[in-house]
Amino acid sequence: MKKCFLIISVLVPIFCFGQSKIDSLVKVGVQYHDKGEYAKAIKVYNEALKIDPKSTLINYELSLSYMYSGDNEKAIKHSDFVIKQKKDHLLPSYVTKGSSLSNLGKTKEAIKVFKEGITKFGDDYLLHFNLGITYSKMQDNKNAGLAFINAIMNNPNHKSSHYGLAITKYQQDERVQSLLSLYYFLLLEPSSKRAETAYRLIKEQLGGNVKKDENNPMNINVFLDPKRMESEFSAAEVMIAMLEASNSLEENKDKSKEELFVDNTKSFFMVLGELKENDKKKSNIWWDFYVPFFYDLAKSEFIDVFCYCISISSSEKAREWLKKNDEKLENFGKWIKEK
Repeated sequence: MKKCFLIISVLVPIFCFGQSKIDSLVKVGVQYHDKGEYAKAIKVYNEALKIDPKSTLINYELSLSYMYSGDNEKAIKHSDFVIKQKKDHLLPSYVTKGSSLSNLGKTKEAIKVFKEGITKFGDDYLLHFNLGITYSKMQDNKNAGLAFINAIMNNPNHKSSHYGLAITKYQQDERVQSLLSLYYFLLLEPSSKRAETAYRLIKEQLGGNVKKDENNPMNINVFLDPKRMESEFSAAEVMIAMLEASNSLEENKDKSKEELFVDNTKSFFMVLGELKENDKKKSNIWWDFYVPFFYDLAKSEFIDVFCYCISISSSEKAREWLKKNDEKLENFGKWIKEK
């Protein structure tokens, strides 16, 4: 008994030292990974792996760094190790394995992995999001859109899911849905390269049905797509078609582009909100999530702040306006938190 106690007394501090060393190495590896220095992170993780080759934490972190470094095969190898252990870090390993398979062009295998993960862990937004990305690579916009919607319903603040949904709907030529997703994405991410693209797509789609007569600039031709007139957003489609034309009215001639953008955005949100009020049965992510929020925003005193906020990546005047109205911007932030 004394001998057994002696062995335990010796092994405990050795184990604790080993675990402490692993924790330190993993911490350093994560720091390298977060800075984008994936080769250094991998080197550190491999040092930790020599101490404990069966660690699910180390294998998961290795798989992630390998994926980001472009070595998807090794990412899958270490993800598989974690998945087979059936212990910790399972869910993110499914995400990493599926994403790595998708990166390799093995889209059908990737979809199988994401769906298996969803079956095991329920509606995790990252599984749904990456499933959407994979469907997008296959140009399967219908299933991509459904996956992005599921991601948003599980994490409404996930920026990339709103952006993915917006691009998917844009490619499907579903303008109202694309606009709603773009507006919400810009609320979450107003300043980035993606924000510049999102803002450009909003401007494009708000004026997409209008062409000026080259021979007579006073004449404006409005085109209505019959297919759009059959959708649940037909009234909003008509209103969008008229927005650009209304910008040329005498009453708007002295307004800046930024001011007209505020007016058009408010009109868009108001029409959708009124459609929802007139038909309470309308129910999906567009009518239950996006429209109520933007309708409340359109009726608030902050619609102009919102429009200037989402324009900062593309408009110097918007940036100047926000600097002059910092108190209103702060109050807008408080309003958002209360929603």
